[in-house]
Amino acid sequence: MREISESLIQSHANRRFRSEYDYALFEYYRSAKVLAFLERAGVSVHGRVLDAGCGGGGMPLSLADHADTVIGIDPINRFGDAGVKLARERGLSEKLHFLQADGMKLPFVSGSFDLVLSHAVIEHVDDAPLYLHECRRVMAPGARLFLSTAPYLSFAGAHLPRLKIQIPLHLIAGRWIAFRTFRLLARYAPWTLKEPAHENSFIRDARNGICKHDDLLELVTVTRLRGQIASAGLRIVREELHMTSTVRRLPRWLGGWLGESSLTRDALISNMEYVLESVK
Repeated sequence: MREISESLIQSHANRRFRSEYDYALFEYYRSAKVLAFLERAGVSVHGRVLDAGCGGGGMPLSLADHADTVIGIDPINRFGDAGVKLARERGLSEKLHFLQADGMKLPFVSGSFDLVLSHAVIEHVDDAPLYLHECRRVMAPGARLFLSTAPYLSFAGAHLPRLKIQIPLHLIAGRWIAFRTFRLLARYAPWTLKEPAHENSFIRDARNGICKHDDLLELVTVTRLRGQIASAGLRIVREELHMTSTVRRLPRWLGGWLGESSLTRDALISNMEYVLESVK
């Protein structure tokens, strides 16, 4: 598997908002962390692979380095100027294909894929249970599903910028107020936000005169997601709940207790990763 290069990831992160092509390259290099997780979980990238929400196409490009056939789908054609071009540049056009499609109504026969990926997608779908059911339906016998997301109550805020003064505004005032406050700050006081303009989609949209809308449709929590996974006929093979750096600096017993408590867990988890299989 490809080596994780933090310098390359950061370099491409700094320019990811310039274009879909740049964002796809950022996703390509960042995907080394996903590949490493799959390797730890004993999951090989082989056969037919589906990326069920590929965005610009950086993730399926990475998967095509290993699998026989990779299909990336997304409801919006973001991949046309990114993934398709990158596949052509890297000589992968014959085994990497993109399709504009709805993840809640996948246009594939049942049992089509050996591996399905859902990377930071489920929080953006209208019907998470239906989406998971569709992912399970297209999994071949013995196939695996990789799923990653973040709790909407995460201290950093799911898909929200950060203030220079670290105040979890969404936990204090609620996401609705926090989102609109960040939108105003991006337009009139961008200096209050921690991320610079080239790393902040709120500032980018404000400068381009775009009224940014909140696309967080599924309010993910650990308990809720586990229930949805089970209801979809899936079983957890591996679960990694990545705690914030603040928790990691606490004594192990205290960090472990906070991370397990349903009262504090969702606010202290920055990312969640799963390997799932169908219940036989």
